[in-house]
Amino acid sequence: MATTTVQNYNAVSRALHWLSALVIIGMFAVGLWMVDLTYYSEWYKTAPHWHKSVGILLAVITIVRLIWKHVTPSPDIEGSAFEKMGAKVGHLMMYIALLVIFTSGYLISTSDGRGIDVFEWFTVPALGELFANQSDIAGEVHFYAAWFVILAAAGHALAALKHHFINKDNTLRKMLGVSK
Repeated sequence: MATTTVQNYNAVSRALHWLSALVIIGMFAVGLWMVDLTYYSEWYKTAPHWHKSVGILLAVITIVRLIWKHVTPSPDIEGSAFEKMGAKVGHLMMYIALLVIFTSGYLISTSDGRGIDVFEWFTVPALGELFANQSDIAGEVHFYAAWFVILAAAGHALAALKHHFINKDNTLRKMLGVSK
């Protein structure tokens, strides 16, 4: 009986991966820029609205991505046992950190009892302030989790480049859809 293995990530997985990467990098840059806005800046209300809206949509995309990851076949991870374990742990930690970012962002944005208006398409309802100093505590968690995701993503990218240029395997090619 012949078995068929998947050589590349499917088009949906690749699209969700690269879209998520671009959005996460953009959200990180905008988040750092946003915290220095003053009340008199023309972006004072617009930037946070867009940041929250895109954040909610990224949370939905991430949930869809996790579901899709579990219902579709993926190619095998290449490398040593240490590299394979590192890849699994690294991915898990990035997903956990993203969920922490989404949760803390929600807690920051809704502590005053107002929901999050997503591009005037729909509103995510608020639970209000669930604990004392919610915005400040959630803000710190959000900041450090965002830095963790960016640093982990940089490590992820460096590992993919190492596999491509040093190991000369298909790790990066699989996410580009062009493995040998």
